[in-house]
Amino acid sequence: MIAVISYTEQGRLLSEKIAAALPEHTAERDCFHTHTDAHAKPFFSTSDLTAQLFDTAQALVFVSAAGIAVRAVAPHLRSKATDPAVLVLDDCGNYVIPVLSGHLGGANALARTLAAALGAEPVITTATDAGKAFSPDCYAMAHDLAIGSLNAAKALAAAVLDGEPVGFVSRLHGYALPEGLSAEPSCRTGICITESTQDSPFPVTLQLYPRDLVLGIGCKKNTPADAIDAHVQAFLADNNIPFGRLRACATIDLKAEEPGLLTFCKQHKLPLTTYSAAELMAIDGDFSASAFVEKTTGADNVCERSAVLCSGGTLLLPKTAANGVTAAIAQAHSRGDLP
Repeated sequence: MIAVISYTEQGRLLSEKIAAALPEHTAERDCFHTHTDAHAKPFFSTSDLTAQLFDTAQALVFVSAAGIAVRAVAPHLRSKATDPAVLVLDDCGNYVIPVLSGHLGGANALARTLAAALGAEPVITTATDAGKAFSPDCYAMAHDLAIGSLNAAKALAAAVLDGEPVGFVSRLHGYALPEGLSAEPSCRTGICITESTQDSPFPVTLQLYPRDLVLGIGCKKNTPADAIDAHVQAFLADNNIPFGRLRACATIDLKAEEPGLLTFCKQHKLPLTTYSAAELMAIDGDFSASAFVEKTTGADNVCERSAVLCSGGTLLLPKTAANGVTAAIAQAHSRGDLP
């Protein structure tokens, strides 16, 4: 969902054009209560509205002064890996300015889309875009890859801008050498497309991971989010699997409203898919079985079965259990099968 926030009558009219320019997205128009209409949500407080939208919206588009947008989002900023895109347009629609999450959040791309639709000028200030140089953030986003280290990404981007050779290695099929990078193994910095946290062929290696795994999860009632997070993090670390490879979570429908699980998924921006016991039991495969779990839920195994069903693939790591949490990992045959 993209939220379009406006304050004035001219801004309200422009917000209609912005929403119409985004047919492939769900656009929510939030208009200040003194200048709203029947198709918009009125609001009274910028800070309250931003607090509601920051963790749920893909992008916040402010039709306002840049200072309003900056002050509104400042208390909520955490990391460019998780923050939504933030853009600003002036009331007249002359300029579209990506303010936050230009690459990973897609603000730069969204700015160009809106500018083309509105006849505006996109104001792109990121160094790699301005210099038309290779951007590791853009490459990762374009290929649906997770960034292993933001510090390594910064170091690699700096090397690109300094004219230093940057290496490229892919352990997976389908990733050709990008223009501007080098196949030489002697580079100081480089990208490695890999499935393992232990794969570092360069002194400074930016690991990029395919987002091809589904986490099947089960937990006791009222298990806190931090307990779920701790178990999942340890489970992945023990198997040298980066957290960034997770694409989605899956569980039984009995856990669809489990507070700790919902918080965990929200914190990591992982979609949660749930299935009935009948759907889980209909899946063929060699799964560990628990008579207690079957009596309680109707399915003899929740985490393994839900992971396989959601991924459309095969079980990669079988069930592990600790502190009221069970987890399993399945790998998709094709990332097109994933949510």
